[in-house]
Amino acid sequence: MKEKLAAARRSLKREFDFYRRVAKHSETPRLAKILLGLAIGYALLPFDLIPDFIPVIGQLDDALIVPGLILLALKIVPQEVKTECRVTPPPSVPVEL
Repeated sequence: MKEKLAAARRSLKREFDFYRRVAKHSETPRLAKILLGLAIGYALLPFDLIPDFIPVIGQLDDALIVPGLILLALKIVPQEVKTECRVTPPPSVPVEL
């Protein structure tokens, strides 16, 4: 179980790093940058369009809006930019001893 959680955490971290690199890339269209920003903002904001206390629908809007915005943004981004951002290794953080 711990291995699955660790693998999921690494995968999620890798995806967030990819979205960050795509959003900062100079050839990414402005609309894609805005959509990625909206997706991140909506996921982090404490309020929703549909409140979470409404059963099923409250959680469903989070599960549809954020991935939908990300998918729409990635459709706008040129394939070359996505490929470059996928293969670019994440920046290493220097470790001070």
